[in-house]
Amino acid sequence: MSTEQQRRGGIVAGGNWIIDHVKLIDTWPSQDALVTILSESSSNGGSPYNILKDLARLGATFPLEAIGLVGDDADGRTIIEDCRAHRIDTTQMQMTSQVATSYTDVMTVRGTGRRTFFHQRGANALLDGEHFDFAKTRAKIFHLGYLLLLDRLDAAGSEGNARAGEVLAQARQAGLKTSIDVVSEDSDRFARVVLPVLSEVDYLFLNDFEAERLTGISLREGDRVSSAAVEQAARSLIDAGVREWVVLHFPEAVYARSRGGEEHWQPSVKVPANDIRGAAGAGDALAAGVLHGLHEEWPIAKSVELGVCAAAAALYHPTCSEGLRSIEECFALGRRLGFRELP
Repeated sequence: MSTEQQRRGGIVAGGNWIIDHVKLIDTWPSQDALVTILSESSSNGGSPYNILKDLARLGATFPLEAIGLVGDDADGRTIIEDCRAHRIDTTQMQMTSQVATSYTDVMTVRGTGRRTFFHQRGANALLDGEHFDFAKTRAKIFHLGYLLLLDRLDAAGSEGNARAGEVLAQARQAGLKTSIDVVSEDSDRFARVVLPVLSEVDYLFLNDFEAERLTGISLREGDRVSSAAVEQAARSLIDAGVREWVVLHFPEAVYARSRGGEEHWQPSVKVPANDIRGAAGAGDALAAGVLHGLHEEWPIAKSVELGVCAAAAALYHPTCSEGLRSIEECFALGRRLGFRELP
């Protein structure tokens, strides 16, 4: 680690700032059918919002900083107030009167925890490179998410690649490590938008769907994860430019691989199905746990274990972050429930 990195501390996260309207439903309907809404609530949504709030709830002792764009409306003010209540610095959070704050209707099925998202892009569609000023932060890590859900940053810049790559390059030039996550979009844009920016990414987080779309490698044989395919996909992403760590996650486990060839498998926590209240935010909770460990220079095994334990805690609440507990409580949850067998 450089002297500059040693002087830095904290995580700054930018991208999608969303209010989630979470509705717990009894079953998923067929077209034209009716279902019952069992409960509903509003909470944080979007990669930077979830990750920073998760880090606060985990008890991170380092600075947390936000970059983003929200509407000048009640939802936007709620986001700013919630960040401040969780000691998240909002100096680089900006408001616009042009459009409303982004929101998502999250439909979560009670019996399975599966969720479906109806998304209004709102102010996030206007977020651009001009909203990021890395001279104003002394953070160690910059996290950006979600690519494929940030219209202007996904658009081609001066070099023909996504402007997100220019933002990531500016962060690296300022001395930060960079981290990204993408949205599980059912499209052919992965190779065009995400692949060209990987050379500016230190830490890449993908779920199985996203990894398959980005690499073209099927990660399952029937209903089982293929460990050989997962490892091949991770190597492919390192070869495509990821500078330090690829972290691939799926319900059964997490696999992390470094550019230097270090690798680690971590099975997920065996959360009883009856205890699952929703899976919204579980992937961001995992990323928060891993990023905490990377920031604190933990071994990758401990970092990824915190990630799966944080993800397990997130399952106990239908919103993205309210299930999160302290680091010690998350580790204790994993030890108490045990871990799945490796694929």
